[in-house]
Formats: sequence, structure tokens, C-alpha cells
Amino acid sequence: MKNFETAAVAPSTSPPYGPVPLLKAILMLTSQTSLPNPNALKGITIMLGSGVCISVMHLLVRYVSSDIHPFEIAFFRNLFAILALVPWFIKLGWTPLRTNRPGLLLWRAILNSGCMLSFFMALSLAPLVEVTALGFTAPIYVTILAIFFLGERVGLQRWGAIIIGFVGVLVVLRPGFETIGLGQLLVLFSAFGWGVCLIIVKILGRTETSVTITAYMSIMMAPILLVPAIYVWSWPTWEQFALLLILGILGGLAQMGMAEALRLAPTHVVMPVDFTRLLIISILAYLAFGEVPDVYVWLGGVIIFGSTAFISYREHVKSQQESNSAQELPKTPVHG
Repeated sequence: MKNFETAAVAPSTSPPYGPVPLLKAILMLTSQTSLPNPNALKGITIMLGSGVCISVMHLLVRYVSSDIHPFEIAFFRNLFAILALVPWFIKLGWTPLRTNRPGLLLWRAILNSGCMLSFFMALSLAPLVEVTALGFTAPIYVTILAIFFLGERVGLQRWGAIIIGFVGVLVVLRPGFETIGLGQLLVLFSAFGWGVCLIIVKILGRTETSVTITAYMSIMMAPILLVPAIYVWSWPTWEQFALLLILGILGGLAQMGMAEALRLAPTHVVMPVDFTRLLIISILAYLAFGEVPDVYVWLGGVIIFGSTAFISYREHVKSQQESNSAQELPKTPVHG
């Protein structure tokens, strides 16, 4: 595994990679994307806030994991995330709990619990920026899984993006040149599992609201995660308890924020903003732990995210053309 505790000091000259050039690229990509409705800017802002919440939460997971097992942290993250749902229940009453798919919601919660345990373990073992970069692979798995579970057709362009995305993974990991540690493997496992969860969410979205899906995830995952947490339990101090409370609320806010951003604006509009998480976590990881990601992590992260952003854009184009086709406009369908 790479030694991220003794990272080299960055050179004095500005390299052609790093946060500043990447931020310019993200702003350029976002500015070139058409904003289909007045709420798009609000959606982009909320997605950015969600990215900040996620990044700070991951930083706190790493910090607290030096004294408390990641399994226990995962339990508290979901327990306290329920507090972020209180405004929804105040506004909507018990309506979010009405569902016709309790079984599928439960399976999603079980699978998502396993993914969270793996990811939190990875946060305690591997460099934070590397974990974040590899975590962006989830949408790639979704595209592949959708072929088998949703019967979607994937054309050459999206297959090319999938291949390029996995090239980005190889750039980050550099097998044969660097040791691939348990942390990196756990991230890839959790990303694949989250891909399966997203497929389940797509199926649930046919009959359930996003509020119902989100509420049941937190409510069901807390007791599920309590089981493995019991075996590694250690009572937190008041300071640690406060950090776990903040961590959980941030996770709940990030989860709600992402759902709201995707409600206000199309995926291809808000997705480029999600890449700012790599920039935010790189700054936080450097300030808190002295981690300095190398050029391969940045390059691989750009490749992975570029791949997922293109897949999202092609899905948007495809859905638009299918909508036009439904209105009997003579356009050639896109399967890419």
C-alpha cells in the first residue's frame, strides 16, 4: 500500500495538474452546459454544498477511526443521519413511510450497509483523495449492470467511456508499480455495490418517491449496522460523540442535498460539480493529515470522472431523443 503518511512536498513550480487547472476545467464544463430551467443554478449550488458535507464527513471518519472502529462509526453515521430527516417528517407527516416495496427497500438497505462498511474501512486505510477518485467508478458499474437488469442498450460511445474509466482506475492503482492495498480494493468493492444499489433505486423510482427511498435507507440501515458494530464496540468519549453527531448530520444533509439537486436540475448539469469533492478533500487531507496526492491520482481521477460525466451526458441525449420520438418527431434514436 502506498505510504500516504510520508508524502513528498509538492514542487515549487505550478505543475500542469492539481486543483487549480481542474477547477478551471469544471467551471468551463459547467458553463458550457445549457441550464434548462431557472432552478438549475440552485441545483448546482446545492450539489456543491453536498460535496462539502461529504468531504468533511469523510475527513471526520478518518480522524475518529484512529480510536473507534469504522463499523461503529458507520452505525452512528446512520443513526444521527435520521435527525436530518426530521424536517421532512415535520413537513410531510408520515407520508414518506408509505410504500408498496418494503422488501426491495430492505434489500437495498442491506446491500448499502455492506458498501458503507467497506467504504469506511477504506477511509481508515487508504489516502483520502485516492479513495474519493476510485469512488467515482460507481456510475460506470451502473451502466454495465443496467444492460442485464434493466434491459438498456449501450452503444459504442458509452462502451468506450466505460473502457476509458477502467483505464483511469489502472492509472490510480498502477498495478505492478505500486502495491494495491486492502483499502483500494474495499473502495472498488463498495463502488460496485453502490452501482447495484443505484439500479435498485431506479427500479424503486418507478413506484416510490425520492423522499420515501431516502427515509427508508437511513431508518433501515441503522439497526442493520448495529449488528457488526456490537462486535467491535467501544464507548466514545464526549468529544468523539460530538464528532460522530456532526459526522452523521453531515451525511444526512449531503444525502438530502444530492437528491434535491438532482430534482431541481438534470444529472448532466449537476454532475460536473460533484467532481469538486476531489478538490475539497485534497485540501482538507493536506491540512489535516499532510497527504499530498501524486500526479497519477489526479490524472486517474480526471479520467474516471470524465468517463462518468460523458456517460451521464449520453444518457441525457438518449432520453431526450426517446422523448422526441414519443412525440412522433422523425429522429434517429441514439444507443450510446
